[in-house]
This record gives sequence, C-alpha cells and structure tokens, in this order.
Amino acid sequence: MSELEPRVVVLSTLFPHTGQPTTGLFIRERMFRVARSLPLTVVAPTPWFPYQALLRRWKPHFRPAAPAVEMQEGIEVRRPRFLSVPGAFKWLDGWSMAVACLPTLLRLKRDFGCNVIDAHFAYPEGYAATLLGRWLRIPVSITMRGTEVPLARDPSRRRRIIKALQHATRIFAVSDSLKRHAVSLGVAADKIVVVGNGVDTIKFHRLDRRAARERLGLPLDAPVLVSVGALVERKGFHRVLECLPALRRRFPGLRYLVVGGAGPEGDWSAQLSRSVVELGLQDCAVFLGTLPPEELNVPLSAADVFVLATRNEGWANVFLEAMACGLPVVTTDVGGNAEIVTNPNLGILVPFGDTDRLPQAIGIATPS
Repeated sequence: MSELEPRVVVLSTLFPHTGQPTTGLFIRERMFRVARSLPLTVVAPTPWFPYQALLRRWKPHFRPAAPAVEMQEGIEVRRPRFLSVPGAFKWLDGWSMAVACLPTLLRLKRDFGCNVIDAHFAYPEGYAATLLGRWLRIPVSITMRGTEVPLARDPSRRRRIIKALQHATRIFAVSDSLKRHAVSLGVAADKIVVVGNGVDTIKFHRLDRRAARERLGLPLDAPVLVSVGALVERKGFHRVLECLPALRRRFPGLRYLVVGGAGPEGDWSAQLSRSVVELGLQDCAVFLGTLPPEELNVPLSAADVFVLATRNEGWANVFLEAMACGLPVVTTDVGGNAEIVTNPNLGILVPFGDTDRLPQAIGIATPS
C-alpha cells in the first residue's frame, strides 16, 4: 500500500448512535461512501459535564449516552469525552475537544496510520482539528455545513472559526452560500471547494400514493403537507402550524405530517403540541415521531407538498429526499436553499419571516 494513500479520521460531534439514531446521518452517508474508496475511521467526541446525568431528569433527551467504541457498517467509531459546560464557556469547547481527542488520535496515527483529519463544522470540530493537526503534523480539511453562519455572530467563536478556516489545508462547503460566508471572513476563495450533498435514490423514491396513505391512515382525497427534521425552533414547524388555520378554510380536509423528534439543539415537542391545541389543529396535525431513513419515503410519498420554514440551513438533504419522492418544496430563502430549489418546477422560496408569503406559497403548491 502506498504511503501517500489518504487514511482519514473523520472528526464530528454529530454522528448517529443508539441514543440519537438520526443525528448526523448526512455526515455518515457522505463519509461512508468515501470509505468505499479510502481507509477511514471516525472520532465522534461526546460533550460531557459532571452533573449532566441529573439534567436528564428534567430533559430526558439531553446528551443521551453513547457507546465509547462501536462498529458501524464495518467502520470503527470512537467517542472520547470532552468537557463542555451546558450553555456556557462555548469558546472553550474547541480546545477541550482537542485535548480530549489527542490520546485517541495518537493511537490512530500509530496503529491506523492516519494522515488526514477531516472535520465537519468549523467550530468546535474544525478548530479542534487544526490544533490536533498542528500537534501531530497532519493536514486538516474542514467541511462547512451551515452552523458557521449563526456561530460567527458570537465574537469569541467567530475568531476561532476564522482561525480554524485559515489553518485548514482544504475547506469544503456544502453550498456556495457557505463559501461566500467563508470568503467574507477573510478566507481565500481558492482554498474552498463546494461539494453539495447527494441523495440516495434507492432509499428515496416515490411509492404508491394510495398505499402510503392507507399505511398512515390518511384520507385518499385530502391535501397533505409534510415537514421532516429535528423538532427545534430553527426548523420552523411552529411557523407552518400558524399558517394552517387560514389554509384549512381553503382546503377543509388538510393534513399536516410532522416527522422528527428531539435534536442536539433541543426539543420543541411540548411547544408544538400546545400550539396544535391553541390553534384547534388536533384533527389536522399528525406527529409521526422519528423515522429511520428507509421509512421516510412513506410519509413523503403520501404527501402533496414538502414545507420547511427554516431559519438557517447549509444544505438541507431533506429537500433532495422530498424531490426524489416527487414533491414540490416550499421553504425559506436562507442559506443554501436557493441552490437546491433552483426553479419553479422544484418549488417556491419565500423570504424568512414573511407571514403572508409562506401560506400563499403553500396554497399555490397544494393541489386543489
């Protein structure tokens, strides 16, 4: 085997495990495809705080326990713990992660021969990776996936994001909008390569509409909307719910399918359930919970329109998955969304926060 062959360590805090089976699937899908061509192992640092077990009594989904080492599809995943205080001292997370991962990376350099660190997200992972790369004399690539935009509004994290991007050997951005963001931070444009995410059309394709609706207990003649994602404020499920009372006057049998559960950013399940009651949508909104990727094409095939009123996205794979199942997409014109919904045949973009345009767009996309 050539000594120059890349032997890759993927570094990301977002990687699926039994406690969070759908978290970071977009990273696993991409990098496990890379693993078909290159030797690869995964280091998925886990945030830890001495009293976090007590916090789970009030927030059951907070930092669910994960195995320290496991095999996924024949690839080793290691999860060293790093000190991370909930909601505080976030500017320390990158340094803490690097220190915690150093023993693991030293072993991987010795036993696996790793010669590339591939970090996903510029902070804290990218910052930690550049420290590790400097300590171990290993080149580092960073994939920007969208969190870099809101995190850069915090001065302390902005400085560390810039430092990480400047010290990385190569930067990948999942959308051109993220490349432009990196350039606005002072990063050289020729250092950045845009590589959009793809979609697995074996998993995501349109099923028989009648069969999909019968499986979900939906009326065959009702207009059906669907949203998929973590139930967090950023994704905007509540913004869609607020549109439904007016839409139901035009589409009396309307149904709204909500697919998802708690995510790393939090859990808005209780707030969304209250909104359903307050808006009188008990016979309209259907919460399906979290579904594995191989089952997502059922609600996508049962629906007429995919809608996501999101506040920020780098590159939302779920749009491609919905399109692969034959759905038009109604979403906000933020991040890389305009690079996916590129023409009216694919869907409609609306300005974020425009409470008039969102229901109008949904109404236009929904068949009468």
